[in-house]
Amino acid sequence: MSDGLAVSVLDLVGMRKGESAGSAIARSVELARHVEGLGYRRFWLAEHHSIEGLACSATSVLIGHVAGATSTIRVGSGGIMLPNHAPLVVAEQFGTLAAMYPGRIDLGLGRAPGGDFATMRALRRDLGQTGDDFPELLAELQSYLAPVGPGKPVKAIPGQGSRVPITLLGSSGFSAQLAAQVGLPFAFAAHFAPEYLYAAARLYRQNFRSNEELRHPYLMVAVQVIAAETDAAARRLFTTPQQRFLQLIRNQPVELLPPVDSMEGVWNEFERAAVENKLGQAIVGSRTTVKAGLEKLVHDTGADEVIVVTDTYDPADRWRSYELVSEVARELAVAA
Repeated sequence: MSDGLAVSVLDLVGMRKGESAGSAIARSVELARHVEGLGYRRFWLAEHHSIEGLACSATSVLIGHVAGATSTIRVGSGGIMLPNHAPLVVAEQFGTLAAMYPGRIDLGLGRAPGGDFATMRALRRDLGQTGDDFPELLAELQSYLAPVGPGKPVKAIPGQGSRVPITLLGSSGFSAQLAAQVGLPFAFAAHFAPEYLYAAARLYRQNFRSNEELRHPYLMVAVQVIAAETDAAARRLFTTPQQRFLQLIRNQPVELLPPVDSMEGVWNEFERAAVENKLGQAIVGSRTTVKAGLEKLVHDTGADEVIVVTDTYDPADRWRSYELVSEVARELAVAA
């Protein structure tokens, strides 16, 4: 897909009700192999803790497993929540991954907790943390991935000098501004925080400072996409992620649920508004509809790459959706 719109995948390793984590992980591996064959650029895995229905808590372990089962696609984190971890440990883990899979490992970093307050305590995080120390944590991590400097008492081995590519992730202006200031790629989480997308994209591009490694801003946008043979079929499949966000609002397990013909009677008006707000940038429909949606997204944001988030109950529907998106991405390249 080198001649077209760059598209990648974000996977949360969603589980179905009663399914084992091993089964969900195996399904993610098969998806990674499938999208690799379709020409997707990256396969990223999220970090979430203590959320029933998601098997993506040990992100670096999953990255190694997926990278070992594939051969060309870049595999990385979307993202590692840096305040949850000592920067040295992250550098060692990703330095090890880069040593095993040279040129294929990405390190996406976020500053959110990836869980609730009780989970933060279990992760040994200071409950008073606001994320304001994220720039310092980032600088420390970068020092462990850079070549060894004089008088450096602590080294990441493996990791030191590996220069594992870092991307900052965010859902507000904070990480957009930080990514611009330090000259890193920026990925915006429009798949669950669409309302800040355009402001963050502007902040990033307007304030970007080039450096030796990145001369121009590089913006990725993560967005919910479901493509099917018809608009109606896609809208029906879309009720699965709608139900997931509804379960999240209700503080219930977020397992993948089968699609329904209509969400009427499943949610109330308040819940409907909340879910629709979270999924406000979703692109759902036939090949033609998805093409128009992606064109608009790229035009309005200047996105250099789209990270596609697709969750359906039936794996075959998910595979087909990614197939259709890959076809559309190649057409957008020709049109461009």
